[in-house]
Amino acid sequence: FPSRNLICEVITRHLTLLEMASPATHGTITPAANFNAEAEAEKLRKAMKGLGTDEAAIIRVLTSCSNEQRQQIKLQFKTMYGKDLISDLKSELGGNLENAVLALMETPLAFDASELRAAMKGAGTDEGVLIEILCTRSSDQIRELKKVYHTQLKRDLEKDIMSETGGHFKRLLVSLLQANRDDSGVVDKDLAVKDARDLYDAGVGQWGTDESVFNKVFVSRNFGQLRATFYEYRELAGHDIIKAVDKEMSGDLKKGFLAVAQTALDPQAYYAECLHTSMKGAGTNDRQLIRVLVSRSEVDLADIKLCFLTMYGKPLGSWIKGDTGGDYRKLLLAIARE
Repeated sequence: FPSRNLICEVITRHLTLLEMASPATHGTITPAANFNAEAEAEKLRKAMKGLGTDEAAIIRVLTSCSNEQRQQIKLQFKTMYGKDLISDLKSELGGNLENAVLALMETPLAFDASELRAAMKGAGTDEGVLIEILCTRSSDQIRELKKVYHTQLKRDLEKDIMSETGGHFKRLLVSLLQANRDDSGVVDKDLAVKDARDLYDAGVGQWGTDESVFNKVFVSRNFGQLRATFYEYRELAGHDIIKAVDKEMSGDLKKGFLAVAQTALDPQAYYAECLHTSMKGAGTNDRQLIRVLVSRSEVDLADIKLCFLTMYGKPLGSWIKGDTGGDYRKLLLAIARE
């Protein structure tokens, strides 16, 4: 596991005034050229027809096209054969391979919704999943996520969050669920200076911590504005905002604020850390590993791979090979283009 100093060093490269705008990102999976939904549906049908299953063919089809194209394949499959593709995949696959394939077949919002519900269902709550999703998504994504959660699960996401969390951590998540972050992209330097001073005064500049000030700034400002604020904070305090949150907060609240800060400063470093966490030590958190790889595959996974190599000294693919096996491993490596 990297030291907090290493993470701070990776993030620091984004803390100059010339880097207020988010850099272009690159996924590992892109839309297939000359895409033919009918032909791909036929390949899947052939892979699952009769005795045995051609897992390699399924992996090739599903990792060679975008999520939007997979939705077209799903519709075309049912049109051609009168059968539900998801049901057929469930009947032919099992274990983590099945879980990863089904994750690929869900729309991004539906996948987020199902992951959030699974994190809160039954005894106990997986706060890490709530943080990973809700603290990193844009306001537009959260607005749409709330609708999908209600439509798909017939439940209210905010009510579920309120019943499963508490204290300042609950306030942070409820604030994020209002989806009221300024997403204009406009950066106001004077506001950045003021917010930096407010954060300093609410944290290291006084005895105790006023979490509500951090909540207001972290949840309300657009990510470009937050980058500017964190730059001004470092100029004022002599240390970066990551160290401030690490010192002033604790528990899930600290993890939540750190996720917001890292998403603003260097989201690829954040997701690289999530991937490492899923595989470090004894055992593997396959659910987290699948979630990060699938959800970032068309967004910035290629960049996350580079960041992972910088932070941990080994390629992401080597970690996946060491922690997984069989067709499941082959699928994850195909998603990561390793």
